[in-house]
Amino acid sequence: MITIKNKEEINKIREGGKKLAQVVHQVAGFVKPGISAMELDVQADKLIKKSGGEPSFKGFNGYPAASCISINEGLVHGIPSKNVIIQEGDIVSVDIGLKYKGLFTDMAVTVPAGRISKQAKSLILVTQKALDIAVGSIKAGGTIGDIGFNVQRFIENNNYSVVRSLVGHGVGYKVHEDPRVPNFGQRGTGPVLKEGMVLALEPMVNIGGPEVITKKDNWTIVTADGSLSAHFEHTVVITGKGAEILTK
Repeated sequence: MITIKNKEEINKIREGGKKLAQVVHQVAGFVKPGISAMELDVQADKLIKKSGGEPSFKGFNGYPAASCISINEGLVHGIPSKNVIIQEGDIVSVDIGLKYKGLFTDMAVTVPAGRISKQAKSLILVTQKALDIAVGSIKAGGTIGDIGFNVQRFIENNNYSVVRSLVGHGVGYKVHEDPRVPNFGQRGTGPVLKEGMVLALEPMVNIGGPEVITKKDNWTIVTADGSLSAHFEHTVVITGKGAEILTK
């Protein structure tokens, strides 16, 4: 069921979203060659608790960490490990969820570790721009399909591929809620967008094909062909003027 949040709830989600944005950007600032994924997660957990929130990913369906740290061909749900050491030229997705005053927000960025290739830099910029396009595609009375259509067209016009098996989602009362928010689709299709809906928009973009596979840990999702992947995410609320980014 698609839920509509009231003004008081949106204010709480906005508070939590601001705290989460600070955490995500601080953790992303720690990304550098030589640091382990586990060290990033330790920082995420510490910063979340310092903010007055709780790590919403930890324990969710058995997930063991406060953050998802996904590297290069890793798309999402990378479990942080002390054995995973970030190397010069890697690109690293930092994906974190926060529970604050009983309500949830979700955010992700992909950042470079040291100097990266032109190809990797382009992928990051295109994926970040795709998120901007997703936000800009929202208006009350429009549809979920409008978002996916615009995102897909932009990504494919840049000769990258859109992941089909993973999508954005509603958020707020739970970590994941309805509706599903694909990064592909047709205009005028899917659920109608209404004021008070809170969505996690998250373009996931591959340099190679769109296919992904899950590793033996049953969490880490990587590109099937081993190509680089990037991921950006914001939590937004639909307003009478479009969409307000809550993780800003």
